[in-house]
Amino acid sequence: MPNTGPNRHIPKTLPDFQKHFPNDEACIDHLYSKRFPAGFVCSHCGQHEGEVGSPYFFVNRPTVYRCRNCKRDTWLTAGTIMHRSKQPLCSWFWAAFLVTSLTPGMSAIQFKKMLGIKRYETAFQMLHKLRAAMVRPERGFIGEKFPVEVDETFVGGATQGKGRGITDKVLVVGAVEVMPRRDSVMWGGRDPNLMGGTQSKHRGGHGRSILAGRLRLQVIPNRKQDTLVSFVRDNIQIGAKVKTDAWIGYEPLSKQGYDHEAVAVCGDHAKTDKHLPMIHITFGNLDAWLLGTHHGVSPKHLQAYLNEYVFRFNRRFWPMVGFDSILGIAVGALSPSYEGLYKGEWQHPGMAEKLPGSCFGG
Repeated sequence: MPNTGPNRHIPKTLPDFQKHFPNDEACIDHLYSKRFPAGFVCSHCGQHEGEVGSPYFFVNRPTVYRCRNCKRDTWLTAGTIMHRSKQPLCSWFWAAFLVTSLTPGMSAIQFKKMLGIKRYETAFQMLHKLRAAMVRPERGFIGEKFPVEVDETFVGGATQGKGRGITDKVLVVGAVEVMPRRDSVMWGGRDPNLMGGTQSKHRGGHGRSILAGRLRLQVIPNRKQDTLVSFVRDNIQIGAKVKTDAWIGYEPLSKQGYDHEAVAVCGDHAKTDKHLPMIHITFGNLDAWLLGTHHGVSPKHLQAYLNEYVFRFNRRFWPMVGFDSILGIAVGALSPSYEGLYKGEWQHPGMAEKLPGSCFGG
């Protein structure tokens, strides 16, 4: 039987990780404590081990437990992104640690090399399963305490040979909270632009007196009112202050119960920088990350990369808790199959609609 005691240790370094997860048995103990924090509960009859006794376990099948009451088996990995995987649990734990602790993330090629995986397709699928676990189904609204900037951007490389005004770029809408500098202690108490320390010698992020809070990103098919208002309703608390440009797609927000502040920027960079600074900094960092780490992604998988970017962004002040968080989210998360990924049938969490075309030429 695995150790059922609480296991809340968060590894902070590679030696620390190796010490606490040296083999599959240690990984099983951690996963067991995640899935059954109050003791084993049969997934078939619902009986708790306190009522019928500890389940039977098998030496040659360490992730299978048989209920003493109904004699049916429960798989420890059932309902997780690791279920029916041929990769050992240690590889999954290493994958979660590397993907969440390295600031720029990892491409599938890097991932394959570091974990010694033979096939690129296996590494690609594992990464997308981890990305599926990065979205909490019950995640709340943003904007309860701070104003929110909302805008859209095109993601992708230049389109050639299709005529003026035609593009293969993908439209993405984003919303980010804007916090005053004095409240940054809520997000770790340190300036993200400095190497260390809690006192800033300038006025906040990029020289301003504000910092970016929580972020939401979504691939959208168009800039129509229904699309943009739906995104705002799904992600931002009713009554929040929402700052946008004067695009007609945002006009109904005031009637929807939001404190809507719209400014006609008209392509003026000075007005944009003053009215919507954080969301445009976020878009710029997103483009740099997609090109620098992944060298381009396809539109059908872009939402998965947006989910990963949001996961990192919202935990940037506590980078090492990402490992513990993603394993907790992974218990009960839906994950893509190999066929679903390569045929484009899998709908990434948060994706509004399938989109054709190419992105960054990939």
